Amino acid sequence: MTEKAKIAVLVSGGGTNLQALIDSEKKGIISSGEIVFVISNNPSAYALTRAEKNGIDTAVITKKQFGGDQYAFESKLIETLDGANVDLIVLAGFMSILSDRFTSHYEKRIINVHPSLIPSFCGAGFYGLKVHEAALAKGVKVTGATVHYVNEIPDGGEIIMQKAVKILDGDTPETLQKRVMRLAEWKILPASCEKVCSEIMKGK
Repeated sequence: MTEKAKIAVLVSGGGTNLQALIDSEKKGIISSGEIVFVISNNPSAYALTRAEKNGIDTAVITKKQFGGDQYAFESKLIETLDGANVDLIVLAGFMSILSDRFTSHYEKRIINVHPSLIPSFCGAGFYGLKVHEAALAKGVKVTGATVHYVNEIPDGGEIIMQKAVKILDGDTPETLQKRVMRLAEWKILPASCEKVCSEIMKGK
C-alpha cells in the first residue's frame, strides 16, 4: 500500500464539510491522503459523531480548558497534531482564529474553505451566513466558494481553487448557503485536499 498524507480536520459544528471529505475519501477522490484525526473546539459538535461513526480518532481542545489563553490553546493543538504526525490540516467550519505563530508552524500545510469568491466578502467578521447576507445585500449575481492556504491574515492566504455559483431570484442567505455548499464547497474542498496531499507526498 502506498503511503498517504495524514490529514487532520479541525471543526466546530455540524461537520457537513467533514462529511464531504469522508465521502470523497471513500470514493477515491482523495487518494493521496487519509483523514486520521478530527479535532473540535466545541465538545458538542456533531462533527465528532460523524468522525466516530467512521472510525476516525477525535479530540476536543477548547480555549476554555486553558482559561481563554490563546497561546496555551494553540500549544496543545500543536502538540496533538505533531504527536499524530499530521501532514495537512483542513479547517472545516473551525470557529477560532489562529495566530501567526500557529499558521507559520504549518506553512502551506493548512487549508480552509470560505463561502465566497475571495477577495469578495472575506476577512475578519465574514463567516457562515454573514457572508451570504453580505452577497445578497450587495446584489451580486455570482458568488461561490474558495479554498485557500491559511496564513496569519483571515482569508488572506494563496488561493488553491475557486468555483462560481449563480445567485437566483428569491434567494435567502439560507438557500444560498446550501447551494454554495452543495455545488462548490463539497466539490473543491476534497479536490484541493487531494491536490495538496499529492504535492506533500511528492515532496517527501
